[in-house]
Amino acid sequence: MDYLRMVRPINLLLLLLMQWVIKFGFFEPLGVQVAMETLEFSLLAIATLSIAAAGNVINDIHDVVIDAINKPKKVVVGKTITEKAAYNLYIILNIIGVGSGFVLANRLGHPGLAAVFIIISALLYSYATYLKSMLLVGNLVISLLVASSLLVCIIFDIYPAIQTELMPLQKTAATLVFWYALWAFYVNLMRELVKDIQDINGDKKGERNTLPIVLGRLRVRNIVFAMAISAMISLLLYAYTNLYDYTFALGYVVFLICGPLLYFCIRAWSAKKKRDFAAMSITLKILMFTGVVSIYFFAEILTH
Repeated sequence: MDYLRMVRPINLLLLLLMQWVIKFGFFEPLGVQVAMETLEFSLLAIATLSIAAAGNVINDIHDVVIDAINKPKKVVVGKTITEKAAYNLYIILNIIGVGSGFVLANRLGHPGLAAVFIIISALLYSYATYLKSMLLVGNLVISLLVASSLLVCIIFDIYPAIQTELMPLQKTAATLVFWYALWAFYVNLMRELVKDIQDINGDKKGERNTLPIVLGRLRVRNIVFAMAISAMISLLLYAYTNLYDYTFALGYVVFLICGPLLYFCIRAWSAKKKRDFAAMSITLKILMFTGVVSIYFFAEILTH
């Protein structure tokens, strides 16, 4: 159970579902010319989830001292799991991830694409070991890596299917997935800032240089509040302008994306205690998922 806790199964499941929706809820209904069949998609999922899980493990290994302050009940490395065993799990997961990526790249006829998984694995290691201690750099890198979990759908499904030039439907699909990846980046960046506020005591002990330590918790809380307000206003304007004739899609955006954003803003306005920021972090995780799932509606919208 502790091994399972280290890899963050719920986060991995949400990641898998987001990739599944893009592949089978958007690309296929839209009729985009793609390269991956079910087997190739399974290899992509195994590679992505294994490397993401490895990133969670190495993060726990290097955060033992800080986590002992921020979340003492959740620390397992050095208690129920030895550091050596955790490192072995990290190595095994990376081998599975990079190996699956290598097989996938070769099946698609583009062996060089295997480098994508090596780069992601290296960045996750760098994030856990030293990048997260650098002001904003760690937040930006991990948010970029979250976005990359969606961008790989373009890299491995659309790019290998290009024959002589990018077809109009491929370009439309790739552009839309890019915008959704940008959404994932933006929401995760907000979540990283919220987590930094939540973990400020442990980060001070670990001598990390986070934005809440530099600017103060209230200023960073106000920055995140402004980011959420901007996102909500932009989404409502987009929905009113472009989704007015699509009742279900409009309702989804208003209630399942803007609704949680509004709740987040209300909670952020007066957040002071650790549990307030914990609730905000969970809301953003849900928000990222419901936001990406909305891509399902564009398959129907674009084919009408």
